[in-house]
Amino acid sequence: MERLPYGALYLHVPFCAQRCGYCAFATEAARPDDPRLDAYVEGLVHDIRAAAHERLLGRVETLYIGGGTPSFLGPRRLVSLVYALSLSVPLGPDTEFTLEANPESLAPTLVRDLYALGVNRFSLGAQSLVDEELRALGRRHTAADTRRALAAALERTGNVSLDLMCGIPLQDRGSWKASLDEACASGVPHVSVYPLSIEDGTPFARAVAAGRQEGPDEDGQAQMMLDANELLEAAGLARYEVASFARPGLECRHNIAYWTGVPYLGLGRGAAGMREDPRTGERQRLLDGRVVERLDPAQAALEDVMLGMRMCRGVPAGLLQRAVGHNPRLAAAFAEMEGLGLVESDGRRYRPTSRGWLLGNEVYRRIWDAAEDGAVRGPAQQVPEGAPVRAPARRTAGDP
Repeated sequence: MERLPYGALYLHVPFCAQRCGYCAFATEAARPDDPRLDAYVEGLVHDIRAAAHERLLGRVETLYIGGGTPSFLGPRRLVSLVYALSLSVPLGPDTEFTLEANPESLAPTLVRDLYALGVNRFSLGAQSLVDEELRALGRRHTAADTRRALAAALERTGNVSLDLMCGIPLQDRGSWKASLDEACASGVPHVSVYPLSIEDGTPFARAVAAGRQEGPDEDGQAQMMLDANELLEAAGLARYEVASFARPGLECRHNIAYWTGVPYLGLGRGAAGMREDPRTGERQRLLDGRVVERLDPAQAALEDVMLGMRMCRGVPAGLLQRAVGHNPRLAAAFAEMEGLGLVESDGRRYRPTSRGWLLGNEVYRRIWDAAEDGAVRGPAQQVPEGAPVRAPARRTAGDP
């Protein structure tokens, strides 16, 4: 199969100090001295060098190390991994290189060493800046840990992201706004906000099923997402995707690559990838290096439209017309969504309205329902930061 060059690289670290009660990600708990961690990093370094030898990394523009908790690997293992990447990927001044971290394991010395090797963006899984809410989630860090980690990261690079979650047990609108206000006051230039989702097989799901815990109030979560939109935009962080806010120029380019059909290579256990054949237009989705889904040009075009509608800028009219050429019913679906106030167009682009943002799953459902081929399936969906196909879908505000 002839392939387009990879524009993005994702490395998955499937280890954490402990699994949180809501977590359904591809990760497992381990001890810091577990020999599996050393073996895993050695395997990743081997895979990186092999990919470089096959000339797969020469056009990579964004790198992302996610998990799990990459910072749980500790300084020695992480420096070894990032050093291998620095030798194998041409890291230019415009390359975006993100490391995902939990606040308790991101020390100033680690930030310094990784930044020196090319990591220029840090994504902190804060979830909340209220200690009671962190305990309810089963997080190991405190709000003070987040403040220290955030200060250390911002001292080295101005490109830092913070994840915040709404609908947490014990949380109300007041405490949610307190977390948002503190995030804004910190000067962090990127914030991802998302509602707590109860995923099958997690301790939270079992607790809800047994009546020991209440499920999230979805109307309350929708209001909290509106609060986030108001407060973050007032602080100069513009919403550019359904749950992502950033100062101009500091949007997550790695996630934008996912949403705009850029081929990406995934390395590590549970890592996803995507590649395309420029001759046939076939798109292949991979998991652990194996093809798990094949999309023909019609399916690929539909996927590009759906993922593009996650972003505030929407999709170009030309892209929609190409998709309509494969799926004629898509034209009627967009016309109907315009009539319902879910989508708007200026003749050059189609984009979701504020109503469409709140009812995002309704927009995506109508796009998929318009596909004439019943075999067309939804693409890998995104979590606030990191790789697709590694976690269950994040719900948007107002989802039923």
